Amino acid sequence: MNEKSDNRALLLNLRKENSKLKIEAQLRKSLSLQLEKQRQAIAKAKTAAQQKSDELQLISTQLAKYLSPQLHKRIFDAKQSVQVKSERKKLTIFFSDLVGFTSMSERLESEEVTALLNFYLDEMSKIALEFGGTIDKFVGDAIMVFFGDPETQGAETDATKCLNMAIKMQNRMATLSKEWSKKYNLHSPLQVRIGLSSGFCTVGNFGSSDRLDYTAIGSPVNLAARVQSAASPSSILISEDTYSLVKEHFGFGTPIELNFKGVGHSVICYQVVDTDGERVLDKEINGENFILKLNEHDFSKSDWTELAEIVKKLDPRNRST
Repeated sequence: MNEKSDNRALLLNLRKENSKLKIEAQLRKSLSLQLEKQRQAIAKAKTAAQQKSDELQLISTQLAKYLSPQLHKRIFDAKQSVQVKSERKKLTIFFSDLVGFTSMSERLESEEVTALLNFYLDEMSKIALEFGGTIDKFVGDAIMVFFGDPETQGAETDATKCLNMAIKMQNRMATLSKEWSKKYNLHSPLQVRIGLSSGFCTVGNFGSSDRLDYTAIGSPVNLAARVQSAASPSSILISEDTYSLVKEHFGFGTPIELNFKGVGHSVICYQVVDTDGERVLDKEINGENFILKLNEHDFSKSDWTELAEIVKKLDPRNRST
């Protein structure tokens, strides 16, 4: 009797243990399935996150072509708010314009004009970025760049960098002009006219809550555009405010007093003559049926007056050969 009871008890214990084992196996299986689902969910999340990251990188790359690198970096580093907001800063403004572009456009095919213009803007943009300039806009063949925002190294350094940039652009354009004259058989070479002005401007986001433009406005911007229009082809003309910031670093001609429409006073401007011994501008003296070009920096004011009188008396028909 006791033996039967023991057997029954043993059987019951075995059944209980077996039941426990089945439950544990089911739990392990259920847990394994849950872990697998979690792993799959994590993998999907990682894939989705990578896709989003790739999309954002693509958007960032595309936007970079429409924004200056400095502004683009500040926006994506969350240092620049994307809202209608501006502030007052001292800037040096650069304007340039291609002389002879309109007449050239009438002679060339539109595809040639487009290729030439895009190449020119690309070359000038590289130089602007090299010196840390903020490219504001392209208007046809005209370029606007400013220094002093969003980053600044001080008004004097900003102005010096801007003028160094302008000089390098002129030097680069001199090379391109020779190449294009041969390639496109141009009647007259393309030249760049450059104007600079410095002063306090309002800079930042302008527009509506739906469409913003990051730019600078103010009298120095307007003056830089006017100064540029008064500059001679292949020359750099700067306002007196810019001159006061860079006069120790470059060579300049005598002051030029100009009057601009819309400006209630005369404006003193200076032409850049040289930098580190490299001359970039010439002065013209009109003679009888000819023009003599000499470097203005090589002569004093009294020398120029005397030289001009001599040149006027010259007759090119009497020259020796």
